[in-house]
Amino acid sequence: MRRIAQRLAITTLPLTLLAASLSHASEISLPNTMAWTAYGTNSSGYAQAVALGNMLQSEYGTSVRVLPGDNDVSRMTPLKQGRVDLCACGISSYYGVEGVMMFAHEDWGPQPLRVITTSTASFGLSLAVAGDLEVKTPADLKGKRIAYIRGDDALNKGTEAYLAFGGLTWDDVERVDYPGYSRSFDGIIAGNVDASFTTTVTPPAQQLASSPRGISWPELDPNDTEGWERMKTVAPYFRPHEVTSGAGNVSSDNPVSSASYPYPIIVANSDIEDDVAYGLIKAMQDNYDQYKDSAPGAVGYALEYQDLQWVIPFHDAVVDYYKDIGVWTDKMQLHQEELVERQLLLLETWESFVSSAPSDEEDFKKAWMSVRANALTEAGFDPIFQ
Repeated sequence: MRRIAQRLAITTLPLTLLAASLSHASEISLPNTMAWTAYGTNSSGYAQAVALGNMLQSEYGTSVRVLPGDNDVSRMTPLKQGRVDLCACGISSYYGVEGVMMFAHEDWGPQPLRVITTSTASFGLSLAVAGDLEVKTPADLKGKRIAYIRGDDALNKGTEAYLAFGGLTWDDVERVDYPGYSRSFDGIIAGNVDASFTTTVTPPAQQLASSPRGISWPELDPNDTEGWERMKTVAPYFRPHEVTSGAGNVSSDNPVSSASYPYPIIVANSDIEDDVAYGLIKAMQDNYDQYKDSAPGAVGYALEYQDLQWVIPFHDAVVDYYKDIGVWTDKMQLHQEELVERQLLLLETWESFVSSAPSDEEDFKKAWMSVRANALTEAGFDPIFQ
């Protein structure tokens, strides 16, 4: 066990004392105006952000302006520059914390993000497979034609994770490149490719389900320990999830054992004021019934759906809130401390690296990924991304 565990074992106080020493006033204190970024206006993430903003306006007089962004850059740049308070982001927020993919660039680097809250709803994130194939599990994808979306690291990483669950890699399938996500589903319908990564409720998945090929979703046995270990080695943000909403007659009466991760992931920079972070999470939990039916997927903000040992650290004031309501445990505290230590190490490593980094973009990325992996390994962390 690393030194952080040893420190925690020595210094951890009973949770009741921690809550008493760190608890905030019961009053919710929020600014008069806030600005958030979110996915595009036709997305469930945008609709949820608007629903949350309406609740804050109604209950606390806080006016929330939601700025839609069609890609990761347009959503995360305003947060990086301090022009917005929050981002209702996707899994790119995790890549930002890790400083990988689009963030392994001199204009970005590791981002000091902290989670306020997340939504995990009834849908899943999976490979949509043509229904005319005998694909029951990811292992059945061997030899099949799998879509690779150029320029979309998140989707391709999801595909790679599903292949890993089945003990496969890209070398075990036929990779078919597409310039965009929607085009890959056109390709499945046309018979040119067999599977593409998506959410189970997305319109392209519904279109595939209505086509002559139909649709199927690979089953992930929640008890397949080795399969889940392989999947999390590639993408540690996935969790087992019983999917009850999806194309192809997926419902509560016909669920699919699959995987998911939160969407949206509402993050702020680590230096957002404690009162604001605490006020937000308390307001969202205290007024859950007011907004839970106001947007698709908004039910996922319930306390029971919060993964308190996920892959991005919570804001310190959010941790205080969970302590105050009595759900925070010593195990969660250890996990939080480890995530914070990892984040600080990445930020320090980046600061040292950029002072003498190569000027060429490709050389820069290659050198950073090597330095990053070495620093994490030496500190006892898994680099995950190589």
